[in-house]
Amino acid sequence: MAISSSSSFFVIALFLSLLVISTNATAKFEELFHPYWAADHFSFDGDAVNMKLDNFSGAGFSSKSKYMFGKVNVQIKLVEGDSAGTVTAFYMSSDGPKHHEFDFEFLGNTTGEPYIVQTNVYVNGVGNREQRLNLWFDPTKDFHTYSILWNQRQVVFLVDETPIRVHTNLEHKGIPFPRDQAMGVYSSIWNADDWATQGGRVKTDWTHAPFVASYRAFEIDGCECPVTTTQSDNAKRCANSGGWWDQPVMSELNLHQSHQLIWVRANHMIYDYCSDTGRFPSVPVECEHHRH
Repeated sequence: MAISSSSSFFVIALFLSLLVISTNATAKFEELFHPYWAADHFSFDGDAVNMKLDNFSGAGFSSKSKYMFGKVNVQIKLVEGDSAGTVTAFYMSSDGPKHHEFDFEFLGNTTGEPYIVQTNVYVNGVGNREQRLNLWFDPTKDFHTYSILWNQRQVVFLVDETPIRVHTNLEHKGIPFPRDQAMGVYSSIWNADDWATQGGRVKTDWTHAPFVASYRAFEIDGCECPVTTTQSDNAKRCANSGGWWDQPVMSELNLHQSHQLIWVRANHMIYDYCSDTGRFPSVPVECEHHRH
């Protein structure tokens, strides 16, 4: 029994070290990213980067490189006060009409109402996989870490290392999985008052502008894909890179994380496309096979 307990402790310790410590040291914004939209809507405050939305423009930044598999972390403090109509997004995406994409979208709300976090997954250009939840803290009062873990077995969305969504590789069921296209890392803030808050019923109040989202603690640890290398060669190299993200212990959630995901779904989820019979009279095929 002592050997079994010791072995279990070692496995758990290994998993935690891989998950938390394996990422690169925190980088400065300019080492990994650059503005790609409205550079004049950026400001810098020590290690923090601020992006603003006003009635002239939103703003966005993108990673300088693209990656295939790995983990991306960023700490974000969302727009304070009346943020209705605004959307702050943090996501990964490849290019083209058949692109893959993993989205965090933070939907603003009127003062005192909770932010809604919407996640979505696109595979080969097809999305419509939205889930929405309320967070268990106020994301406007302090920085919190939002992460995307991507390997050949799963895509995991995490908030302060708590998994809130898992999209599992079900290729053996004939369901496509995103593992053949390099993806950039992006964030943006924009006006989406035609849909973002209460289905578009609450519009952006521009008297509260500018709306500011702040970022810090940028980390990307993944298989970097040179633009001079073909997509197929990058896919082959990254699939066989032996990165920590593809170790067997990372192929699925551990027991503690599974319990965390169950708790999130039970207490904070407010919408799941899998349960929306109005949009999907027939249950989407991937919904029949895995928790995500």
